[in-house]
Amino acid sequence: MASLLLKARMALELPAINRALDTLIQELPAPSRPAAMHTVRAGGKRLRPLLTILCARLFGAKDGSDRGGLHRLACTLEMLHAATLMHDDVIDNADTRRGMPACHKVFDNTTAILAGDALLSTANACVAEYGSTRLCHVFAKATAETTAGEILELNALRNPNLAADEYTAIIRGKTARLIRAACEMGAIYAGADDAQVEAIAVYGESMGMAFQMVDDALDVADAETIGKPTGGDLREGKLTPPLLLYRNSLSPDEQTAFNRKFAGGAFSEEEVSAICSAIRGLGFDKTVRGMADGYLDTARHSLSALPDNSERDILQEILTYVRDRKK
Repeated sequence: MASLLLKARMALELPAINRALDTLIQELPAPSRPAAMHTVRAGGKRLRPLLTILCARLFGAKDGSDRGGLHRLACTLEMLHAATLMHDDVIDNADTRRGMPACHKVFDNTTAILAGDALLSTANACVAEYGSTRLCHVFAKATAETTAGEILELNALRNPNLAADEYTAIIRGKTARLIRAACEMGAIYAGADDAQVEAIAVYGESMGMAFQMVDDALDVADAETIGKPTGGDLREGKLTPPLLLYRNSLSPDEQTAFNRKFAGGAFSEEEVSAICSAIRGLGFDKTVRGMADGYLDTARHSLSALPDNSERDILQEILTYVRDRKK
């Protein structure tokens, strides 16, 4: 559960973040705005813009009015993230996103894809307004690495023999690099030196790795506990660590049967529920959270040499939130 300090800061920053997002959406080509608004206004934790703001203030930056200020910059990676969600939902033919109909279900596939492109290009133009080649480089690299992670995941679907390093490469690309970029951009905006930028980048990437691992553990949690359906990774054919640990616990004959059904997407809803229950019973969800702890320790170590102020305290609290979150 998030600490009171983290909750208070999020409550303080969220209105300005949402205002900046709304302003940026109005800069999209008019035909693409309704679809983009549908996805962006559906919610989300707004973790990436919060990290950009915290990391900028960690190194002494103020809000500023130059070139749109800090909140505007902070929202660019949220727009990139929203664009990837819109594209992913088309690829997966997903019905919902954050409890609402997916964008392509409300509009259509073409509109969702093109609106995602508009979000991405507008965000890119916004970053360029700050006149920093380093900011542009970080944003462009995050875009490329996120795309690469998504392609790796797509190629790995329904592969029951996915290696651990392949899984690591997928989550580094699709989740961790974007969080790393959010931290880097805040530090660069504030004028941090190279060593400081690298330290906060390691913090962001390590925290992002842990965030995704905990997310994968939550996917097999009890649905009543977290308030949403679970087992989505098994249905979609994603061999996450809880599923790999479960598969490896089976007898050779049972593994063969699991592999066949996993590759063919042939698990019934009853089987999905039973496998998730078995994973919890064997404690594999807790094992995966333990795996995430190593990354969180790296993130804590990276923070230790950075300025000791209230922003660093909140960045520490985010690590605790990532470790303990229940949804």
